[in-house]
Amino acid sequence: MDESSIARSGDRLLAAYDSGIPTTPITAEGPVSLEEAYGIQLHQVDAWLAAGRRIAGFKVGLTSRAMQVQLGVDRPDFGHLFSDMILDGSAPIDIGRFISPRLEPEISFVLKDELAGPGLTLVDVIRAVDYAIASVELIDSRIADWKITLADTIADNASSGGLVLGTKPLRIDAADLGLIGCVLQKNGEVVATGAGAAVLGHPLNAVLFLANTLGSLGRSLPSGSVVMAGALTAAVPIAPGDRFTATFAHLGSVEAAFTSGTGVSA
Repeated sequence: MDESSIARSGDRLLAAYDSGIPTTPITAEGPVSLEEAYGIQLHQVDAWLAAGRRIAGFKVGLTSRAMQVQLGVDRPDFGHLFSDMILDGSAPIDIGRFISPRLEPEISFVLKDELAGPGLTLVDVIRAVDYAIASVELIDSRIADWKITLADTIADNASSGGLVLGTKPLRIDAADLGLIGCVLQKNGEVVATGAGAAVLGHPLNAVLFLANTLGSLGRSLPSGSVVMAGALTAAVPIAPGDRFTATFAHLGSVEAAFTSGTGVSA
């Protein structure tokens, strides 16, 4: 793909955000390399920054085998989180801001120091993380019917939609995050369970992947960033009226309820 093709693909996804009408896969028009897919993602990020949105952090996606199998991919990816994507879980969330949302429980991290890769080790990550916190991610796809390849989801900002953060920060030396279990309930019934080890063996490995991948692209992971490390379970579809509770050992619970709506908000 040349620069004009990358821009056209990015504009097509931007239009899907604005209209709420999904588009066909980017890869339907021909092969897309991972480098080109990230170029399409960054084309949208540049447009959002120009419109006044602010980056609050990043998400690492496709870190669990469950999610890789569910979406037919074989490696992690990352996307950008904007401040207006951090939603208030104490009030019902308007499902109309999404196209085809799904929910997944995750352990997130907040950084106290910058991480500038490549070449970082897990020791560097441990020194830079301020705390862990429970979260649920609302993934969404601007590609119709979730018919995505790895390149499609990368181009679509790693299928980001929104997130709800918990209220109980945890020092990362206070518990073994790889052994932290999670129970996900939908409308009072258990629909999924998982543990931190589902995320690349340990959730901090996702932060390491992100920092080193950003570093290879000439970018750093700023202090204060929120990093969603990846799903502990497969994603669960969301419908109006649904109420979810994700309960994590040591990290407490996160709730998210959904109401019907009509508008899409990027």
